[in-house]
Amino acid sequence: MSAPAPWVRTRLRTAPLAALLTAALTLALVFLAAGLPRALDRGADDALHAFLRSYGPVADSVVVTSGIPVGGDPSQRLDDTTDRLTGLIGPVLPLDPGGPVSGRLATGARSLPDPRLDRPEAVAPEFALAYQRGARERVHLTAGQWPDGAAATAGGPVQVVLSAAAAETVKVPLGAVLDSGPSVVSPKARLVRQQVQVVGFYAVDDPSDPFWADLGCATKTCQNMTPSRSPADPPMAYWYAVALTGSEWMAQLPVWGDGAEDYWRLPVRVDTLRADRLRQTSFDLARVTSGPVSVQVVTGSKRPDVRISSGLRSAIDTARQRQSAIESLTAVGPAGAAGVSAVVLCLAAALAAERRTSELLLLRARGAGTGGVFRRLLGEGAATVLPAAGLGVLLAFVLLPTARWLPAAVAAGAVTLLALLAFPVRAVLLLRGPRAGARPGRRRVVGELAVLAATAAAVMQVVRRGVAPLGEGVDPLLVAAPLLLSLTGALLLARLQPALIGLLARRAGRRPGAVGFLGLARAARGGGGPRSRPSVLPLLALVLAVACGAVGATVLESVAADRAEVARYTIGGDASVSAGLNTALPAAFVTEAGRLPGVTDSLPVWIADDVVLSLGGGASVRVNVVVADPVPYARLAGAAGRGRFDPALLAASPGGGRLPALVSSDIPAGEFNLRLQGGDAADIRVVGFADNTPALIGSVGPTVLLPSGPAADFVSRFAGPAKWMALGHPDDAQLRALAERLLGPPAAGLRPGHVVRTATSEVAALGNDPLQASAVRMFWVSVGATALFALLSVLLTLLRAGPERAAVLARLRTMGLRPRQGLALILAEVLPQSLVAALGGALTAVCCLLLLGPAVDLSPLVGSGVSAGLRLIAGPIVQQAVGLAVLAALAVLAEAAVTARRQITTELRAGDAR
Repeated sequence: MSAPAPWVRTRLRTAPLAALLTAALTLALVFLAAGLPRALDRGADDALHAFLRSYGPVADSVVVTSGIPVGGDPSQRLDDTTDRLTGLIGPVLPLDPGGPVSGRLATGARSLPDPRLDRPEAVAPEFALAYQRGARERVHLTAGQWPDGAAATAGGPVQVVLSAAAAETVKVPLGAVLDSGPSVVSPKARLVRQQVQVVGFYAVDDPSDPFWADLGCATKTCQNMTPSRSPADPPMAYWYAVALTGSEWMAQLPVWGDGAEDYWRLPVRVDTLRADRLRQTSFDLARVTSGPVSVQVVTGSKRPDVRISSGLRSAIDTARQRQSAIESLTAVGPAGAAGVSAVVLCLAAALAAERRTSELLLLRARGAGTGGVFRRLLGEGAATVLPAAGLGVLLAFVLLPTARWLPAAVAAGAVTLLALLAFPVRAVLLLRGPRAGARPGRRRVVGELAVLAATAAAVMQVVRRGVAPLGEGVDPLLVAAPLLLSLTGALLLARLQPALIGLLARRAGRRPGAVGFLGLARAARGGGGPRSRPSVLPLLALVLAVACGAVGATVLESVAADRAEVARYTIGGDASVSAGLNTALPAAFVTEAGRLPGVTDSLPVWIADDVVLSLGGGASVRVNVVVADPVPYARLAGAAGRGRFDPALLAASPGGGRLPALVSSDIPAGEFNLRLQGGDAADIRVVGFADNTPALIGSVGPTVLLPSGPAADFVSRFAGPAKWMALGHPDDAQLRALAERLLGPPAAGLRPGHVVRTATSEVAALGNDPLQASAVRMFWVSVGATALFALLSVLLTLLRAGPERAAVLARLRTMGLRPRQGLALILAEVLPQSLVAALGGALTAVCCLLLLGPAVDLSPLVGSGVSAGLRLIAGPIVQQAVGLAVLAALAVLAEAAVTARRQITTELRAGDAR
């Protein structure tokens, strides 16, 4: 007798399509499960690196400074200390392979009163002297020579080289000897004339090289400002530059300044830091700056006054706070997609078990035990699930490389285990059936009550204490609450759906025609026989998909709306153009700007910030005066949320030749006198109060708002409007081009000029943070994955009842059912379930937003502080619900097209039990 064929091989050959679909589903789900954690890690790491690099190379380094040691070769001692620092700090922190930067800097710049040098505001320029090891290799001389080391022992002026840009700006001739005047040198208290000789000019090979971060003014001329001691002594600009010298002149640097100090900057490789290990990195920095490593540096360097500091630790602490604040929100989207995918897997397992029920019952009748059946089904699943899962993990690890692998492995393992066990466990439960005396209804009620209790507890905790109260990272309750609410909604709908659809079926039965009644009656029974009932899994999958997709889409919509509100509040409208200092906007610009496409409200605003308001009794206060057309300005204030007021207040004339005025609340009501700086005056009467007016962003002091019509005579004393403001959607590039054409170049750095601000650019700036962009991108991926799972659940639901439905249609066709009536029957059977699920998912999403929305802080995603929580927006919820209904309709049409091509003889086979 030949040996029986292996079970797994036989089953795979018998149903290759089912095995292929199982493998494809497992591959997709495992890839998503392993890829989402790795994508989150990559996004967090990239955001961390960009955030730390924004602090600059000095803040991203460990900086060590010390006094000047006595004795020895200064250059050699500088190098020895560099080697020691690298050996002590390198094993603790990842240092940049480019190496540390070291040198000596004179602690103080000297003024050069030479009359040949340029003086912007009659203030003599200042030079600082420095030696930085390796500077000679990163520059090339454009004139002259490098400082002569042999001349250092002969005395005389300190030889230096100066950047060609600084020499051209300050007008320093080559070979010039610059004298800073006599100074007292300790300890002998003798007068010494401090002189430098500029022996060469150089140009830096790469000004953006972090090597020059310590000596930024060595590559260019900087413009500093003198301190202001009184209003009568305003700050004045002067030139400042750093001149470089050779190592042989290091001993002369303390004489030039008020002493000197040696410095070492050890750059940390921020690109190797990981977002999941920031806490440990902060501890390592503490060891270096104030822990055991710092003790070894101080005691072993044999240098006076050693100081170790790093701005990287505070930057990392800030990054940790940002990351923990956004992690909870970021996890909501993937958690919803994971919940839907788990239900889809269980739905697929239930479909497979129902398809093979007769086969399994036959095995059981022939003496197979449940344990044996379980092992055979487990082996069958392993042959398809494990290779697909391994390929999915491999793809995720190759396509999304990142250092951390454990979360991805755990997620992939959980999905693989669920895909492997779902079908065997479901099959064993079908084989065992209900126990004698057991009441399945009671167990279902107990399970539903447990889910309801868990949902109520989670929601109450989130509402009571908020989200992640102490910034502890992912909040499990916030992640679980939407899923639990969706599960509760699905269970409630599963209880109500048969009654609702049954009511529709009874109403359809009273009308002529049997197609609608038959379809609705089958829908009320879940598509089965007379005593069957709808399965909870299809409804749960659809409700979860709609609810989680709607919540994720609402988060994205709320973030966009909040950013638009913040941008409007920040600039006082949708666009504004401010004239340069002591200038006004020409009438041609105001006219052309108002005609730009997208501008709905355009108004010029006259502003004076040096006006005296007489309060009577000799008292007065300096105020800011804003003059504008009250009607569009009121619309602007309402849209920006700054100082809303009724424009009718400024339309009424108070009489007596006085101008109506709205003032800030720190000015009392009454009649007052306004006096401009030139002596012109105007009488006003307070008709209302309005704080925080949109034309004055960031200004301090009381404000007075006057209408431009009655105040026309007062406005004529101004040079022109100081600001143009608008509502609408003007194009940022067009507005900037118009302003540059009519107003000249914009303000940049210390250069005066006009300033253009639009809501579009502000929104783009708010969303430019890589951490926020990564979180928003993850929400989009989650919403897309949820939509795909919704489509898959619809298809699985149709496949579950497809064969039985095809047999019913075939029988009805033998009785005269037309193809168009067959399509109506399928629609009447399937669409009510999908519509109920879509409506239930939408209502569940509304409950989630109403219950959890106020506790969710969207500030980390918005990029600015916002007081409102997650708002209820109808658009995303309706889109998800309608999208599911459309998907269901398209799937039904596709199934009807396939079913229509089947022959009646194919479905009506002798002995068929369907």
